[in-house]
Amino acid sequence: MTENPDADTAGPASGGGQRRELTARLTVPDMDCPSCAQKVDKSLQRVDGVVDATLQPTTGTASVTYDSDRTTEAEVVQAIENAGYEVVNGGHNTEETSEGGMEIAPPSEVWTSPRAKKTWIGAAFLTVGLFFEFLLAGQNIAIASVLNYPLHIADVLFLVATVASGVPVVRGGYYSAKNLSLDIDLLMGTAIIAATGIGYFVEAATLAVLFSTAEILENYAMDRARNSLRELMELSPDEATVRRDGEEVTIPADEVEVGETVIVRPGDKIPLDGTVVDGGSAVDESPITGESVPVDKTMGDEMYAGSINEEGYLEFEATAPASESTLSQIIEMVQGAQEQKTEKEQFVDRFAGYYTPVVVAFAILTAALPPLLINGGATLGLAGFSHTFTGNWQAWFIRGLTLLVIACPCAFVISTPVSVVSGITSAAKNGVLIKGGNHLEAMGDVDAIALDKTGTLTKGELAVTDVVALGGTNDETVLRHTAALEQRSEHPIAEAILERAEKDAGDDVPSIEKFESITGKGISADIDGETYYAGKPALFEELGFDLSHAHLRADGGAVAEVAHEQCEREDCADLEDGAISRFENEGKTVVLVGTDTELIGIIAIADEVRPAAERAVARLHELGVAHVVMLTGDNEGTARAIAEQVGVDEYRAELLPDEKVDAVEALQAEYGDVAMVGDGINDAPALATAEIGIAMGAAGTDTAIETADIALMGDDIGKLPYLYGLSHTANGVIRQNIWSSLGVKALLALGVPLGLVSVALAVVVGDMGMSLGVTGNAMRLSRMTPDRFFDA
Repeated sequence: MTENPDADTAGPASGGGQRRELTARLTVPDMDCPSCAQKVDKSLQRVDGVVDATLQPTTGTASVTYDSDRTTEAEVVQAIENAGYEVVNGGHNTEETSEGGMEIAPPSEVWTSPRAKKTWIGAAFLTVGLFFEFLLAGQNIAIASVLNYPLHIADVLFLVATVASGVPVVRGGYYSAKNLSLDIDLLMGTAIIAATGIGYFVEAATLAVLFSTAEILENYAMDRARNSLRELMELSPDEATVRRDGEEVTIPADEVEVGETVIVRPGDKIPLDGTVVDGGSAVDESPITGESVPVDKTMGDEMYAGSINEEGYLEFEATAPASESTLSQIIEMVQGAQEQKTEKEQFVDRFAGYYTPVVVAFAILTAALPPLLINGGATLGLAGFSHTFTGNWQAWFIRGLTLLVIACPCAFVISTPVSVVSGITSAAKNGVLIKGGNHLEAMGDVDAIALDKTGTLTKGELAVTDVVALGGTNDETVLRHTAALEQRSEHPIAEAILERAEKDAGDDVPSIEKFESITGKGISADIDGETYYAGKPALFEELGFDLSHAHLRADGGAVAEVAHEQCEREDCADLEDGAISRFENEGKTVVLVGTDTELIGIIAIADEVRPAAERAVARLHELGVAHVVMLTGDNEGTARAIAEQVGVDEYRAELLPDEKVDAVEALQAEYGDVAMVGDGINDAPALATAEIGIAMGAAGTDTAIETADIALMGDDIGKLPYLYGLSHTANGVIRQNIWSSLGVKALLALGVPLGLVSVALAVVVGDMGMSLGVTGNAMRLSRMTPDRFFDA
């Protein structure tokens, strides 16, 4: 357990002084359904000093905050055990502490557990008893009697089967009654005792064995669902190799201090977040960002815990402890996501609170009322009534027991949480962090998606997109001369030109003299004794160039046309048609290069559209999003060009942050629920205004992870269709689970009074079958990948 750092508040304990609240984090594997958690919660409420309890059936864990002056961890553990559930960790030492983070019940030996062994014994005796009862009736002799009631061989076998398989059920029912919890254990336990007490040994044994089998299968299904959570926890290694005092030592990852040098060899998992200080390698970051292509890491690059070093040797400086790594935040938020119930889950909880008592009451009436009415009908001569509902007390009692089985809402109640867990963990493994089941549900129902331009639809980094050489020069010459002029500038445009020049023209950059910055327009410098300029078109218009014909040159201030035959390049023909205007209309920044008498080239620079942007927008439309709009603070021309390129339905340009909020509100008024996608920081007001705020490229960005409802850990806009498709599918799965479980229960309940549904059918179909069905349906979400929604 851990001490709650925010919990020391004044209270009645210790005479109105400070009270010390501690949090016990306990693992309760058998607490695997909402009704189980409800029983534990009621038991904890009886403990004086328990302040708060967070119970998570999907992980099999309990986090209980208590006042250490009024109770102890031992009493907390005892309260959980009084509800009938074993606590497999946590001692009785209240001073013991443990690190926070996600806990999860360990994998269980479902098929060889003590409960399973008792079930198999019961099943064997039931099978043999059925042989004697129906196939070997002649050998089914009486071997004993109780209260003058003869017990045949089959009866004894049924009783042994009932005891072997039914005792755990009855025990659970006892704890349910003790905690005033009307759940499946109480209903089944009551049914088994009642059937045995009046001599219905076949029914009692069948009920005990089938229900125990159903419980084992449900435990297996829940264990599979928990596996997806365990996989997240296993991404980060427990140990790290660090350099201390000049030597390499291997220590637990949570003992590595910030600033220490961590060593990672080929094939190793990266244990903490950090910055590369030596070496280079390709690193598989798919566990964090979902990016399938390994990322090259060199000096100064960021590393994320849980990534895998593919090939080279790396040393990095730890920038955060293990408990605060990006992976730890993901795991912690996936755990916290389970605590936020969806609207459907809240509806299910409310409905179940009425459903079970009503069906139990109906079961009691079914067992008692029809025989009285039938007998009364016969006495009064109501032959038609009596003929339609013939039967005796035994038949109607069994029908009442059958309704008790149907009264259990297990499949109905688990239909939503198991779907939410499956969807959220699937998203996390594919680089999408959904911070609550309510956000998963809301994302699947959005009617419009608003996209920020810079950093979302575009890369957020300037790059050279076009190089046009003039006057008989070539692209490399243009790039070399421009790079020479720009090498002393720190402007982002200069960085883009230098990067492209290094890539295409190599390191052969001319030296310069007399460098001068022309404020707001460009730069100039002497290259080989001649003055060259690089800058906006306005700079060259001042030098005397008529840019309506970009292949003209100025000569002594007078404009003279160069013979067209001197310009044989196709680019020149393009320039005659207004290349500069064309580039500007495409939203690009134009840089001209030349002397005061001749242009040698044009360079177009832009924030490049992400390769996946156009396909992502198209897939969103295909998946059913009604309206996709781009919001940007950029100018009208750039916004129009990007909007046309990516295919959004609408764009709104030159927006300030507060105007983006207004734009989101207008979309909400026109279309309904809106999701806003941005960088999580600059777009914070708009993200907060939308029903769903989605941050792009959130890996390593604490603010983005904390402020957004959903975070795309990588910079891949292609994950957006996956997010919407997964959420939309999850909503469909939840609806299928809810209505199918309710529908089956309703059909079975209607068939019981007509004698069409047996106890066995109610258990196999209504309880075991539907619980397995909804779990299996929910697990479909764990197999969904981004490719399914992007490449379709």
